[in-house]
Amino acid sequence: MIKGQTICGLDIGTKTVKVLVALKRPEDKELEIIGQAEAPNSGMRKGVVIKSNEVSQNIRQALDFCRESRQEGREKKATPAVINIGGSHLAFLPSRGLASVSRADQKISGIDVERALQASRTISLPANQEIIDVFPQEFIIDGQAGIKEVEGLRGIRLEAKTLCLTVFSPYLKNLTEAVLGADVEVEDVLPSILASAQAVLDPKEKELGVAVVEIGAGTTGLAVFEEGSLVHAAIFPLGSNNITNDIAIVLKIDIEDAERIKKEFPGFGLRKVSLGRDKKRSSQDFSQKTLSRVIEARTKEIFGEVNKELKRINKNKLPGGIVLTGGGAKMVKIVDLAKKEMKLPVRLGRPRGFSPGLDDSAWATVAGLVLEGAKAFEDEQGLSLSEKGIFKKIKGIFKIFIP
Repeated sequence: MIKGQTICGLDIGTKTVKVLVALKRPEDKELEIIGQAEAPNSGMRKGVVIKSNEVSQNIRQALDFCRESRQEGREKKATPAVINIGGSHLAFLPSRGLASVSRADQKISGIDVERALQASRTISLPANQEIIDVFPQEFIIDGQAGIKEVEGLRGIRLEAKTLCLTVFSPYLKNLTEAVLGADVEVEDVLPSILASAQAVLDPKEKELGVAVVEIGAGTTGLAVFEEGSLVHAAIFPLGSNNITNDIAIVLKIDIEDAERIKKEFPGFGLRKVSLGRDKKRSSQDFSQKTLSRVIEARTKEIFGEVNKELKRINKNKLPGGIVLTGGGAKMVKIVDLAKKEMKLPVRLGRPRGFSPGLDDSAWATVAGLVLEGAKAFEDEQGLSLSEKGIFKKIKGIFKIFIP
């Protein structure tokens, strides 16, 4: 019998569904990977579920692949998993919440912190928008700002400065139906870009100032950290699919060939590409300059959007530079292009904290989901029985997937 806590991450992306199952043992620092699988996905557009039934089938297929890799039979009960949410409908809105310290000795408790965070959720939103989570940036005690850890400190007035994550309600409903339709029990939900950041950043980088850029198939995510906290995040409706489409249009080939060219021959040093299916067109010469120009033009557009956003929030000089993740980050020389466009240090982000290691930026999101699940498990294990009851009650406030 396996000893430890099993944690499952489910990354529902525009083109693929990834499943990662890991074992958390109390004595081990790293998580042991015991299951990993990937299946094609459809029924989504730019990170958003459009056809729930179709996505449900693809999730089930990915879970079945994972069970086969672990030599398990199909389970009748729901699979508990930490899942992602994506799409440019996500917005991170700054807010503040205020709470009076409840204890007579003026010591700030976890309940006071949660009350302040809850108070920050009371903001005016457009129709069909709702808040699904709150991310603390800093706390202010009796006017003293810049405090990160407040529990146990003394004060009268506690203020929380936060980022509220809002979503477009109909898209959230579609995701809910797709996940529940695949017999998945949601333990937690995290934006894709923040899951990637969880997997590839270390505390030192977050303290110095760093940005994660996740290039997915349908969207590109940006998350900026400074002094250990998330200070800004944004999602752009551009991704690696746009590069594939451009190649197909310019070279007058189908999407499958364009995708293969993008992956295998990313425009640097290309002379000849075998198309394979048609003997009359078994090979075709493409200009190296033409293909490079097509790929670079769209890549520059993606990095241009990131650059504009960093300049807008005055964070375009980050000591930790840029960390690239996502399937689109696997293109050859993408790091060089990013350095040229953003004039910052750039590296590829590879998931940390797993055994065996995951040396693939495309798996950063699902790895981050598993790490988030492990962290939540550790946090709950450290609570007393009474505190666990409070923790579950608070967690229920944030729960958005209800069978």
